[in-house]
Amino acid sequence: MELAQVRLLVSDFPACYRFYADVLGLKPQSGAVDGPYEKFSPHTGSAGIALQDRAMMAELLGELAGTAVGHRSLVVLRVEDLDAYCADVTARGGALLQGPSAMTDRMRVAHLKDPEGNLVELQEWLLLRG
Repeated sequence: MELAQVRLLVSDFPACYRFYADVLGLKPQSGAVDGPYEKFSPHTGSAGIALQDRAMMAELLGELAGTAVGHRSLVVLRVEDLDAYCADVTARGGALLQGPSAMTDRMRVAHLKDPEGNLVELQEWLLLRG
């Protein structure tokens, strides 16, 4: 397993995009100023942070109010075999909220919460960018 990213769930995507790109000086991956997703990287190192539109996650999970009163972050873990890993997680007492299912043509995901209610996304990458 590898930590893929920490993702912040945001309501005002353009303002947050400008903050991470312009104020903090992080490099955006694609230039998606209006979202719904953008990954930012520092000038050195491989770790990064990403923004995710709250409304998109609310639609996917069937929860998350438009007002940021709860979930503000999403820990993302990449796994090789999502089905097997989810079976292991549920066998160890985890409760999946959603998935495993396709999120895009490039990945499958499942979601659960930690004991404090923080969201965790498990990802299986189907296609890697060339």
